[in-house]
Amino acid sequence: MSDQGRVALVTGGVQGLGAATVRALAARGFAVAAGCRTVRDEAQAFADESGARVYGWDVADFDACGEGIAAVERDLGPVDVLVNNAGVTRDVMLHKMSRADWDAVVDVDLGSMFNMCRHVIGGMRQRGYGRIVNISSVNGQRGQAGQTNYCAAKAGVLGFTRALAREGAGKGITVNAVAPGFSDTRMVAAVPDDILQRILAQVPLGRLGEPWEIARCVAFLASEDAGFITGATLAVNGGFYMT
Repeated sequence: MSDQGRVALVTGGVQGLGAATVRALAARGFAVAAGCRTVRDEAQAFADESGARVYGWDVADFDACGEGIAAVERDLGPVDVLVNNAGVTRDVMLHKMSRADWDAVVDVDLGSMFNMCRHVIGGMRQRGYGRIVNISSVNGQRGQAGQTNYCAAKAGVLGFTRALAREGAGKGITVNAVAPGFSDTRMVAAVPDDILQRILAQVPLGRLGEPWEIARCVAFLASEDAGFITGATLAVNGGFYMT
């Protein structure tokens, strides 16, 4: 079977990198569901424009994830591809960070890996096929002051990815991560300009990434073309961090 008609689910899928990923997967022929926390006007407008189905639930809530995935599968069929893209930031230096700041980021950015994958991995194992792509971050690889919560969560995504890749390989399931650098999204737009300029000065390519540049990497890892790649981390950061 080709990618045509396979079902892909993208969390955080109605804006920024998630929206670009939905479009990239749709262009490859996937039937795409876009997840978001709440289906409001912006999400519905994206659904109308992109042709994707939009669903609302909190990825930090295990039971809500199960119910949301069940709704997707009733409408579109079993999930063949899961892109764990949903994420939040609560940037503050650790000596000023509240427990709520820590929990909010870890629960969404890392906890959602378990909440989402746990509800699809059984079906993928039974069918002998699956693609899981987890979105980490360059800051999960190199660290960033003011982001101990975010960096810890995104580094955890990489360990989770490698472990699940070993579990799924014998069942035809690949699990990979993409670690984007700074790109032209709302999350980066919230970074103060003076800080962003200092960061860009360290990027060899000297610019922000475009969401579509990252999305096409995600779409490749989600495709049959990437069948011999698993447990990998694809860095898409303009040279900001090289391994």
